Amino acid sequence: MQEVTTTSYTIPSASRDVLSEILREGARQMLSTAIEAEVSEWIESRAHLRDERGHRQVVRNGHLPEREITTGIGPVKLRQPRVHDRRAGEEREPFSSKILPPYLRKTRSLEELLPWLYLKGISTGDFNEALQSLVGPDCPGLSASTVSRLLEGWQAEYQEWSKRSLAGKHYVYLWVDGIHFNIRLEEDRQCILVLMGATADGRKELIAIADGYRESEQSWMELLLDVKSRGLVVDPKLATGDGALGFWKALPQVFPTTRTQRCWVHKTGNVLDKFPKRLQPRAKEMLHDIWMADSREAANQAFDLFLQTYGAKYPKACGCLAKDRDELLTFYDFPAEHWKHLRTTNPIESVFATVRLRHKRTKGNGSRKACLAMVHQLMLSAAKRWRLLNGSDLLPDVIAGVQFTDGVKSQEVAA
Repeated sequence: MQEVTTTSYTIPSASRDVLSEILREGARQMLSTAIEAEVSEWIESRAHLRDERGHRQVVRNGHLPEREITTGIGPVKLRQPRVHDRRAGEEREPFSSKILPPYLRKTRSLEELLPWLYLKGISTGDFNEALQSLVGPDCPGLSASTVSRLLEGWQAEYQEWSKRSLAGKHYVYLWVDGIHFNIRLEEDRQCILVLMGATADGRKELIAIADGYRESEQSWMELLLDVKSRGLVVDPKLATGDGALGFWKALPQVFPTTRTQRCWVHKTGNVLDKFPKRLQPRAKEMLHDIWMADSREAANQAFDLFLQTYGAKYPKACGCLAKDRDELLTFYDFPAEHWKHLRTTNPIESVFATVRLRHKRTKGNGSRKACLAMVHQLMLSAAKRWRLLNGSDLLPDVIAGVQFTDGVKSQEVAA
């Protein structure tokens, strides 16, 4: 049998440097082209937004400062196009690249990156390869035993946190959501229930995380009773969440005086799903006119206009909107400075935007305990960047039961 001889060949360091530079330049061009196309698509999808003179409201405006993205082949410098939205105040929509998710670009530690990988659907056995792809071959090695120790530590930390006392806590506002991730848990209908709150001094805090079945009433009831048994005895003033949650049936049984606000982001998505794509931009704009109105009366006028415009041809879309009419407009009874916080579940959504389930689950199985621990770690990291509520000085008035009409104190309206 003929012996096969193999010859190893080592690329000289100078050649490796040249090759790496060529690869980095190729990566830079590819990413730049992809981001340019993404920005163009974003702007074109908002081409219908124009001012009274017919000029586009959403346009390009040069480039952002050059930034460095760390990749597996070294640092790549990029300049992202700047998008300028000429609309005023809260009507503006910030552009956020899906190619380079903001959350991932800001990741600075394993405490954030590993939970992100896990919830994205990457198995723990593939963490090392994934890390090298993201941050380069010089990243810390992660053996299976190292990952196991990290998981065990995080699970123990979550268990201790989930049993902490809430005595003396008072949350003025709540945000609730049920998050489905790409990983396949033991039961396909399993999701993670998240409860956040705003304290009397305007700080956002994570209150509870639990696993739930189909976001059911029973699952939410167990979570709410648990936090109440640990000392959360004062009813919050308002809770914001998706209208499909079993939370709304459980809430009055545990906190009977808490008022309810449906999330406008969830509602907009649910309504638009019942329209053909060609009509969605205009329908979205009309929905936006409702929740951005500066008074309840103006919002109701915009509400009626939407129903009159689409009721005959798209009754399912209009029915989806109309059934929660009162709960969609509750925020008008609270300070105008708080409206941007109360109309949506964005405090929760922003944390999980890049990892929650959008399409199909991955094939790999995940542990419920590990998933809870990962969600806990991800939110703890995000909490370091949470800001105080706007108009925090008005929270004592809300707690005291001062009446607000269209966002203004009633006595000020009377004056």
